[in-house]
Amino acid sequence: MLVVSASAKAADGAPETWKAGVARVVITPEEDVWLAGYGTKRVPDGKLHDLWAKAVCLEDAEGNRAVLITTDFQGVPKGMSDRVFDRLEERFGIERTQVMLTFSHNHCGPRLGEDLVDYYPVEEEQVGLVERYTDAMVETMVDLVGESMESLAPAVLKAGQGTATFAVNRRNNTEAEVPALIERGEPLAGPVDHSVPVLSIERPDGSQAAVLFGYACHPTTLSFTTWCGDYPGFAQVELERAFPGTTAMFVNTCGGDQNPIPRRSVELCERYGEELADAVGETLQRPMEPIAPVLRTAFAMVELPYLEVVTREHLNERLDDANAIVARWAARLLRKLDAGETFEASYPYPVHAWRLGEDTLMIGMGAETVVDYALRFKREYGSNTWVCGYVDDMIAYIPSRRVWEEGGYEGGSYLYEYGRPAFRWAGDVEERIAATVDRLVRDVRE
Repeated sequence: MLVVSASAKAADGAPETWKAGVARVVITPEEDVWLAGYGTKRVPDGKLHDLWAKAVCLEDAEGNRAVLITTDFQGVPKGMSDRVFDRLEERFGIERTQVMLTFSHNHCGPRLGEDLVDYYPVEEEQVGLVERYTDAMVETMVDLVGESMESLAPAVLKAGQGTATFAVNRRNNTEAEVPALIERGEPLAGPVDHSVPVLSIERPDGSQAAVLFGYACHPTTLSFTTWCGDYPGFAQVELERAFPGTTAMFVNTCGGDQNPIPRRSVELCERYGEELADAVGETLQRPMEPIAPVLRTAFAMVELPYLEVVTREHLNERLDDANAIVARWAARLLRKLDAGETFEASYPYPVHAWRLGEDTLMIGMGAETVVDYALRFKREYGSNTWVCGYVDDMIAYIPSRRVWEEGGYEGGSYLYEYGRPAFRWAGDVEERIAATVDRLVRDVRE
């Protein structure tokens, strides 16, 4: 195992340091792209604050680089992210192992490409708007990464962890009953991850260049039709106000089965954002662990099998389904079969592992991972492990074995909502993912 201390020296005797470059760009649509999520047509009616994409490029003492992109999108589909990755390699020589494209899963952000394509009524004008906006965002992401690379400068990286408690396991608690339970001080049911991992990026003069932070919770405090970043957006606004000159960046860790409860008001959304920002700010004010300038990255795709691929007969039976999403899904897949396409028996799932310094791990996982993944990998690899869901591809809910056996929304027969040619994953997806994560972690720890 390669071990490098924080006081490592270069060949000329000068201290070895990180370099970091930070960039940001507004991504609020200028046209009436519908808001994403909730299975309805939602036309934007204004904004509370802008939506953002932000990037940080890290370079270690050996010149190894990695780029993390954070966005206020609800979900980035494979058809968009693959184009971004291809363009990054073409323009900058950045390989897939070196970049994570994350999305907060904010439901007050815009539609993108084929993400949740069957969720919405099909209107020709809207299809065109979404295609143009998605095309523009591909180039915006690539330019953003370029700007972050151009701004590389010496930096100091530190890690810490705070706590925020507003996330509630939505599978194990009835939403209407939660406020009374909280008021009475009674414990809520189900696993949660209330940790707030924090990565501080400072310049040698002590100024705060950027702060990356995470939390495991759906950004679904709000369900109206106004652009904003939900609680992560308010948290970033508050941190950038409290630390002038910094760029605050949010990643949704493993919040697939977690909700902010109570919810459905701007006041609550602001409160949760402030609670999260306070957790980050307090962590920044405490002594944090320096991270040595060593970076290792690894990436793999693992095939996640479906329990059963749908047939033409299955689809024909659902053309007139009372659920409009099911009916649109069935009609679209039948058109694919009519065009001579066949359905794959599995889906390629992206997994990243990055090691920063001696023991800080960042695990990146596609789509809506449930909280069990974060709890498992932190037990297995240590408390300095970040487990980021919502990376690269908004595939579907990714259940643990426990959630799969329990069924319900996150673990049951709802893959049609995401356009997959099946109703359910096979039961072994957690072990397939875990085996891949373990291999990648061993690779970056060698």
